[in-house]
Amino acid sequence: MKCPYCSDNDDRVVDSRENRDGLAIRRRRECLSCGRRFTSYERIEDIPHMVIKGDGSRVKFDRTKLLDGLRKACEKRPVPAMALEQIADDVERQLSESEEREISTQHIGAYVMAQLRELDQVAYVRFASVYRRFEDIEAFMDEVRNLVEHRQG
Repeated sequence: MKCPYCSDNDDRVVDSRENRDGLAIRRRRECLSCGRRFTSYERIEDIPHMVIKGDGSRVKFDRTKLLDGLRKACEKRPVPAMALEQIADDVERQLSESEEREISTQHIGAYVMAQLRELDQVAYVRFASVYRRFEDIEAFMDEVRNLVEHRQG
């Protein structure tokens, strides 16, 4: 590894440990030429997962975009941020465990809606209104009726 201070290629690893999510290894290194220490990260090269949108286009999966949508749906609701992180983690885990490199927005949206339905029903309806693109108030009311029936049954 090239030293960021003196550009020498001779170093030794002083300490190695996994990062919090276990997806990378953090290594503390010491340059044998100048004696300074620096940190490097080792990650498995990942093949990006693609999301197939409603119009058929494909975009790279973006965890930040998913979390932004969840946060908007849960704005001013008593939903812990860690619960939203867990939903995003679960979606990422499903992607990484799948042999398929592509997933539809319908599949992701259905999973997220199922999680939100159990977590916070107002957030669920908010997310559903954007995800399902309700055209009129009747479609919105149908979703609320389904939610009430699900709750009672």
